[in-house]
Amino acid sequence: MPRGAYTAKQDRKAEHIAEGYEKRGVSKNEAEERAWRTVNKQDQGGKNDGVGRSKSRSAAAKKGWETRRKRAKG
Repeated sequence: MPRGAYTAKQDRKAEHIAEGYEKRGVSKNEAEERAWRTVNKQDQGGKNDGVGRSKSRSAAAKKGWETRRKRAKG
């Protein structure tokens, strides 16, 4: 994987995941590929602001926010 495209935390995470796969008997190359696929899936790719956070609130969060606002007013 290109080292400049990921944060230090993502690099450490991928190393840790790869070590786990290697302990289970997966080859070094396959373990590294799986580790980076896992990091990409969890963090939605390389360097991102607010990695893993969605830009908008979920429907449940919106409903809770509206409920709290109504209770605070009344």
